[in-house]
Amino acid sequence: MHDKAEITDSHCHLDFPDFADFADFADELAQVIARAQQAGVTRMVTICTRLANEPQVREIAEKFAPVYYAAATHPMSVAKEPMARVEDLVALARHPKFVGIGETGLDYHYTADTKAAQTESLLVHIEAARQTDLPLIIHARDADQDMADILEREHRAGAFSCVMHCFSSGRELAERTLGLGFYLSMSGIAAFPRSAELRAIFADAPVERILVETDAPYLAPPPHRGRRNEPAFTVHTAQVGAELFGMDYSDFAARTQANFERLFRKAANPAGPA
Repeated sequence: MHDKAEITDSHCHLDFPDFADFADFADELAQVIARAQQAGVTRMVTICTRLANEPQVREIAEKFAPVYYAAATHPMSVAKEPMARVEDLVALARHPKFVGIGETGLDYHYTADTKAAQTESLLVHIEAARQTDLPLIIHARDADQDMADILEREHRAGAFSCVMHCFSSGRELAERTLGLGFYLSMSGIAAFPRSAELRAIFADAPVERILVETDAPYLAPPPHRGRRNEPAFTVHTAQVGAELFGMDYSDFAARTQANFERLFRKAANPAGPA
């Protein structure tokens, strides 16, 4: 299917119970990461969704050289967690392997009742992205209009970089965020048979603004759909991306690598150990 060209899983959750519920968590992660590297996935960004869990996520990044991390309060967790503070996020960002602010955003699918708190939290994370010059990692579900309006308004007030993680929203949100210079990240959803409309949105986007991810342990692409997702499976989504853009797998992988390094500059030029 591919020639093991180097590629990055720009978004996964290696601390989630699907990986942790083993007698030897460290050994399970070591095997997951080894399989990723064997497939050509040379870097992974593991995402902390509750700031209280940041120490555990940081420990994973410190233990495994290919792993970087980001942290935020996920919009679905806002009501259950203390409101994030800009100064705390800025302090976390001093760690050499902390490479992004997120995932934050808006989710009206399950948690529309917390819209106001989600917006407040999102604005905190946007300001942290500005102050740290790290990319914002956005989760958006059933909130396209509000998401686009807030990002456009805030970008006018002070620029920041951003990736729309696991993009599966509508064409208007894609076009408005691309218009701000943001990136769209392609997950296993883009490889699902019924995702033709989503694939068309990606195909019309500039290839210079495309990243790939797993969102592991969720959303495993075919032929692994229904199983626990893991970073090695990034290659299956990337193969779909290569086909969409009419590119050889190795060329598409190289393009997404360049895109990742342009956006996640800290991961492209890592400092020494913490």
